[in-house]
Amino acid sequence: MFYERMVRPILFGLSADDPEEAHEKVLSLLRWVGEKERLARLIEWFSTIRDRRLGQEVFGLKFPNPVGLAAGFDKNAIALRGLQALGFGFIETGTIARFHQEGNPRPRIFRFPEDKALINRMGFNNDGADKVAERLAKARRLTMPVGISLGKSKITLLEEAANDYLYSLRKLYPCGDYFIVNVSSPNTPGLRQLQEKEYLDTLLFVLQKEGKALAGQSGIQPKPILVKIAPDLSWEAIDELLQICFDRQVAGLIAVNTTIARDGLSVSTKEEGGLSGRPLWPRAINIVRHIYQETKGKLPIIGVGGISGPEEAYQMLRYASLIQVLTGFIYQGPFIARQINRGLKKLMDREGVRHISELRRE
Repeated sequence: MFYERMVRPILFGLSADDPEEAHEKVLSLLRWVGEKERLARLIEWFSTIRDRRLGQEVFGLKFPNPVGLAAGFDKNAIALRGLQALGFGFIETGTIARFHQEGNPRPRIFRFPEDKALINRMGFNNDGADKVAERLAKARRLTMPVGISLGKSKITLLEEAANDYLYSLRKLYPCGDYFIVNVSSPNTPGLRQLQEKEYLDTLLFVLQKEGKALAGQSGIQPKPILVKIAPDLSWEAIDELLQICFDRQVAGLIAVNTTIARDGLSVSTKEEGGLSGRPLWPRAINIVRHIYQETKGKLPIIGVGGISGPEEAYQMLRYASLIQVLTGFIYQGPFIARQINRGLKKLMDREGVRHISELRRE
């Protein structure tokens, strides 16, 4: 409540013309926290809910709790230690492309506080795979899984997209615990076409093949590769995508990315970009439920979209193995993982659930 009543109004007020300024200030603060190990441990002691009932092994990785931070907050992996201190069970960095790019012109983030929503058209602004790989190689390893989201550079032709993803995978393979194939952002022209069969099948084939080769060279098991999908696909397109993912043996799906629809917003807007936050929740939970039912629970899902508290998290975890937040993190504050995990424990106690994984058996 303190964050929502005191801190958030100040942050939002100081960055009213360009919300990205608040994002940059918070990221700098978290980077500083990560450099002060004693301070990071103190915050981590307060923020982290440690309970065996919340821990799981999913696609071969151990997650201390099911609440993760989605890609898009720390795009360049500069504040991962500070973010770990906030009690997340896993963190994703990126999206990272082969080439450094500035992204779209600012302002490119737009707030809708009454709806707890954001529209962003960032455009994969990132330092590029080479620089991020160098940074991660020097960074302290975290005690939780780190996912790396991979995307296509704006200057790369759609027909050559696989080369972009391959380059980034090779550079970043030693640094991540799992990798996300982002083919669903609405802010890179043509990117969503990569969800179509002719592109996606080839892309996943070459990435899986390269992942196995890289793992073989290091004498390790291949690292999980997941696909992140858009919420704007038809049910038929989703089913076709699921078949490709099964055929190419992907480790899991992340559902969903931001939407180009404006359903659920209480005000009209002409701002372009992807909508996230509370208005996305109905579509997100419906898609995750559909995927779970179609795959009979055999394909792990990371559910994301409109989750801001334990109630939504609990509903999502009936179909998803893990959940993620991002817009909820901005509106609810830095201790959202603690809030959700505490709430999950209470809901589990109320319903007699012994372990978080039991939710998906109902």
